[in-house]
Amino acid sequence: MNAPHTLSRWAQPGSSRVPFWAYTDAQLYQRELDQIFYGAHWSYVGLEIEVPNAGDFKLTHIGERQVILVRDRVAPKDRGTDHGLRVVENRCAHRGVRFCQKQQGNTRSFVCPYHQWTYKLNGDLAGLPFKDGVKDGACVNGGMPEGFDTKDHGLTKLRVATLHGLVFASFSHSVEPLEDYLGPHVMPWLDRIFKGRQLTLLGYNRQRIPGNWKLMMENIKDPYHPGLLHTWFVTFGLWRADQKSRMVMDAHGRHAVMVSRRNEGGENAAVTQGVTSFKANMALNDMRLLDVVAEPWWTVPDPAHPGQTITPTVTMLTLFPGLIVQQQVNSLSTRQIVPRGEGTFDFVWTHFGFADDTEEMTRRRLRQANLFGPAGFVSADDGEVIEFSQDGFRQWASDGQDTGATLCELGGTGTEATEHMVTETLIRSMYAYWKKVMAV
Repeated sequence: MNAPHTLSRWAQPGSSRVPFWAYTDAQLYQRELDQIFYGAHWSYVGLEIEVPNAGDFKLTHIGERQVILVRDRVAPKDRGTDHGLRVVENRCAHRGVRFCQKQQGNTRSFVCPYHQWTYKLNGDLAGLPFKDGVKDGACVNGGMPEGFDTKDHGLTKLRVATLHGLVFASFSHSVEPLEDYLGPHVMPWLDRIFKGRQLTLLGYNRQRIPGNWKLMMENIKDPYHPGLLHTWFVTFGLWRADQKSRMVMDAHGRHAVMVSRRNEGGENAAVTQGVTSFKANMALNDMRLLDVVAEPWWTVPDPAHPGQTITPTVTMLTLFPGLIVQQQVNSLSTRQIVPRGEGTFDFVWTHFGFADDTEEMTRRRLRQANLFGPAGFVSADDGEVIEFSQDGFRQWASDGQDTGATLCELGGTGTEATEHMVTETLIRSMYAYWKKVMAV
């Protein structure tokens, strides 16, 4: 195991050089779980449309702790003020059993298979066998101690907040309100996609990536690599350094939005010369894969320039610590990061559309989703290069040295917003925040 992390081990000032131990130190990872995932942060747990009816539930995670998103029954008098969404930890209050084993379903209550403790959908303990003992003639054998109150033995209940059909939860009951947590710079980009629209669920992808969880946050905050790593992006103009773009972040630097507008691709010596991923003669056998149709909601007032409008074809939102919201042309998805140790994470994609989509638009969204997901023509590259990165960090860990660090200095060493993509400012801003939370 590496030596314990200390303040002195972050060798450089600022956040532009991230030590390799930030990705490999097992003790540090446990602190991340406690301080970030189980601390005063909001974590994405699903979409409201995944649990549309009373009793509907789905299993998900916050950090490594498994939780259940469930739709509770709501009394008619409360239906205007209570959405019925609850999040409880999947751990019996009796002996700590993970009682729910189905990924999704519908139920009237949760029952632990070990000793049949039964819980209401809101997590309250409804009853348990032999609470008052077993009568044997005039005697009563066993039973819970005097003063045992079911109200004191429910499931761990998380704080829940919703926004435009997205559901977030937190183990901290003192966490700031969700909209304050997201901040006024990021909120307009969530409003643009979700506000006033009914979502429809299109499907899931899941994968396990052998890398530190922060690497995926970095990857989506990194506009440097897409036009270099991804053949699809640079060749067909989906994301290149010569596009109009913008890097947006919240006041704390933890959340960000990469905004860009597609061009027509083709050769531009300034961005394609010497780039091995650019394939000038590459053509599609089925042009429907890039059958991009502009949607009315793409054009919105420009938050940064009052009186002007903006029409991005790509917005990639990273909501710290574990959610990515993607609009890549007509493809829409959430991506949830679930850490599985300091060197592994699960990545869950939920593809969605809108209730008023035509059948043709739904097919278009599903076709374009083939660019993404575990075997996506674009995203497969990211999973592979994250594994390569983690392998490199482990090499440092094995040689016992304490000097290795990643270099994130494209565009300088500061954390300012930019109107171009030739920068790593969003990565630097995330680590500036991470250093404060982790006290390193």
